[in-house]
Amino acid sequence: MKLLEGKTALVTGAARGIGKAIALKFASEGANVAFTDLAIDDNGKTTEYEIAAYGVKAKGYASNAAIFDDAHKTVEEVVKDFGRIDILVNNAGITKDGLMLRMTELQWDAVININLKSAFNYIHAITPVMMKQKAGSIINMASVVGVSGNAGQSNYSASKAGMIGLAKSIAKELGSRGIRANAIAPGFIITDMTAALPEKVREEWEKTIPLRRGGTPDDVAKVALFLASDLADYVTGQVIHCCGGMNT
Repeated sequence: MKLLEGKTALVTGAARGIGKAIALKFASEGANVAFTDLAIDDNGKTTEYEIAAYGVKAKGYASNAAIFDDAHKTVEEVVKDFGRIDILVNNAGITKDGLMLRMTELQWDAVININLKSAFNYIHAITPVMMKQKAGSIINMASVVGVSGNAGQSNYSASKAGMIGLAKSIAKELGSRGIRANAIAPGFIITDMTAALPEKVREEWEKTIPLRRGGTPDDVAKVALFLASDLADYVTGQVIHCCGGMNT
């Protein structure tokens, strides 16, 4: 039997990158997958097709995760279409880096709203669903910089530290209802965004990683699969670093 057979997952910001890798990994292990992105464009349709190729149900939803009402409406639609939600992955996120001296209020608010408030929105919407089911796994996508901080990323680091605190608090609040909450803290993951960095910068960064390579979205997806599955049924309130040892 596959690890997520018969379960339904909702992954935010999953038309590409780490979110897409998680959605596909879940589907390969038998989960029906709903996912969101700002718009279900060609990328979203392709993701929907690739998920469905595993023989599971797949559907993309256009949703701005940072908007409270959008999140609630999407959760209602997913429950109507899929019947239940067993797994929530709060993956939606952006970066707007800059030194504090030059950072604008708009840059700060955009990152906090999309990276952190979105997780509140979806957890708030999904809590009654999981409480009724008396089970559920919530996974917040954090970052190593949410633990260690990083110059020029005060907004991003603050949002990811918030994702960790949120997961730990929800774990304590909803554990008695059979709901688990954990966070994943990826390190240097090779995505479209990091691949655009100059080769020299990438090489210098990789030298700081004990495993001497950047991670892949699939590396993160494997950790998410563990946390989503019954293999982790006694794991809650934890932060798992997926960083090749760079944050030890």
